[in-house]
Amino acid sequence: MSSKPKKTRQSEAPGRPTRDEAEDAVRVLLRWAGDDPQREGLLDTPARVVRSYEEFFAGYAVDPRELLARTFSEVDGYDEMIVLKDIRFESYCEHHMVPIIGRAHVAYLPGHRVVGISKLARLVDAFAKRLQIQEKMTVQIADTLNEVLQPEGVGVILEAAHQCMSTRGVHKAGVTMVTSRMLGTFRTDPSTRREFLSIVGNPGVVAVANT
Repeated sequence: MSSKPKKTRQSEAPGRPTRDEAEDAVRVLLRWAGDDPQREGLLDTPARVVRSYEEFFAGYAVDPRELLARTFSEVDGYDEMIVLKDIRFESYCEHHMVPIIGRAHVAYLPGHRVVGISKLARLVDAFAKRLQIQEKMTVQIADTLNEVLQPEGVGVILEAAHQCMSTRGVHKAGVTMVTSRMLGTFRTDPSTRREFLSIVGNPGVVAVANT
């Protein structure tokens, strides 16, 4: 039930096409691909695609900062690293609109407050469920966590397979892209960074988003 208001807000956004216009656009693509959108097997495809897009891109209706707004200060002095690893995510390449499927490892060293662990997973989804590039998504997750919680440090690593590489173009299956962003003590203290990498399995970082 909670998803319905979000869909209503999306449909009322200024300049946003109507559902009928979106379905018509799918029919155009079906005809461009060489098929007949009026044949039995495709009659309901435009409606299905539009419903799928509402799910695929639900992140546009979510304010990531609001997800982290409720924090907890009664932690009995806990001041060690908090890590949520292997958060599966599904996103879509903004260049080709094909899937990016991977996992995220998110960590922070709390200052005075902590956030519920489910909110870290929701934060990943809020940015994943948009048209994305992995480098930008890495920065968005880390910077939002850092801005809202103001911890001692933040570490984010994403590992993902891109179907724009495996199903088109160079056709290289089995390739994983790894991006990271380290802030605060995760960037300045090598021991903190090593602890984080050890906990998540020390993935090899082939692309670093630390700017």
